[in-house]
Amino acid sequence: MGTTNTFSVLFWVKTEKGASEGIIYARITANQKRVLVSLKRKISLELWDSSRKRAKGHSVEARQLNQYLDLAQSRFFQCYQELTSKGKKITAKLVKALFLGDDENSKTLQELIRYHSRKIESTLAPGTIRNFGITEGYINKFLSKEKNTSDVYLKELDYKFLCDFDNFLQEYYPKKHPRAMSHNTVMKHIQRLRKMIRMAYHLEWIDKDPFRRWKTTFEKREREFLSPNELSNLETYEFPLERLDRVRDLFVFSCYTGISYVDIMGLSLVNISMGIDGNNWIFTKRQKTKTPVKIPLLDPALKLIKKYANHPVTQITGSLLPIITNEKLNVYLKEVAILCGIKKNLTFHMARHTFATTVTLSNGVPIETVSKLLGHTKIATTQIYARVLENKVSKDMNDLREVLRLRTELKNKL
Repeated sequence: MGTTNTFSVLFWVKTEKGASEGIIYARITANQKRVLVSLKRKISLELWDSSRKRAKGHSVEARQLNQYLDLAQSRFFQCYQELTSKGKKITAKLVKALFLGDDENSKTLQELIRYHSRKIESTLAPGTIRNFGITEGYINKFLSKEKNTSDVYLKELDYKFLCDFDNFLQEYYPKKHPRAMSHNTVMKHIQRLRKMIRMAYHLEWIDKDPFRRWKTTFEKREREFLSPNELSNLETYEFPLERLDRVRDLFVFSCYTGISYVDIMGLSLVNISMGIDGNNWIFTKRQKTKTPVKIPLLDPALKLIKKYANHPVTQITGSLLPIITNEKLNVYLKEVAILCGIKKNLTFHMARHTFATTVTLSNGVPIETVSKLLGHTKIATTQIYARVLENKVSKDMNDLREVLRLRTELKNKL
């Protein structure tokens, strides 16, 4: 059975007690449900014909007002027909929203940003939320400088908008930076915008995804890590300052556990338990992905835990190792690198790379195990480290060469 919709529009004047004029409203009725829409037009009560629902007479003012009301009524019926043609459920509120331009097709980029911010505030890690905030800042700068506006309708976003935003970021020099953003940094910002736009598409705020023909390209970068000699020099160097000694210890601990800075700062004695092999393991969860991680403790890491077990710093904080901000940590690592003769750009995240390469993969630990230890959700992420290990490739090929040689010798004896 088909469904019959009822729809009507009636104009009336709303007045305050004792007032000589009032504001004209439209009363929309759809399927016995009503809403009021202010037309933001005033009229003297003497000029209003309550039976005809129009202005009286043939004055210029009356003719202009009646023409406006006719157009408004026509627009209301157009909105009704538009909803009907799309097969949507007809409600007075939907007709009103479409008439006022408040429907999904009139959502703006700033509305999307606000909605996305509310959605991620309790689901993503603080660092990720901060990164989205930086991207939103660049979007606002782009709109202001390139589009001379503070907002745009989502339906205005197209392939050209994305190209213009890309060009803006490629040429933009952030404050206190010696050069423009790298290509990969630009792609990260566009990737975050893409996630927001994809949400709008799934919410049906836009009919087409402007990214449907867009290809995000990243330049391949070699992951830097410490060689066995560099790691050994770092471990054995005696620093003249205690703060550098602490920084070195935190870095080395990460080199032998693969745990990131933010997760190390959250460790305490409760995270250490006996594993299935009877040895001490660290049981924690990555803040970034919420992935559980179980890591058997190697001797160098155990030694550092014992070193700080009764240290005044850890006694006060209750942490497993000394607490230090990420900013200071990376600044002090520059001093550590100079003193140890390390020419590489030493950052704390390089310790995680060193664990994946020098400590595990180079020593024959299967990539599946390394992926599990690092808390990667995809093994493809771990394979990035495997690509850079030329010495591992050389060793594997030499092993293969030896196998083939022995096989040939055995064949010749037969």
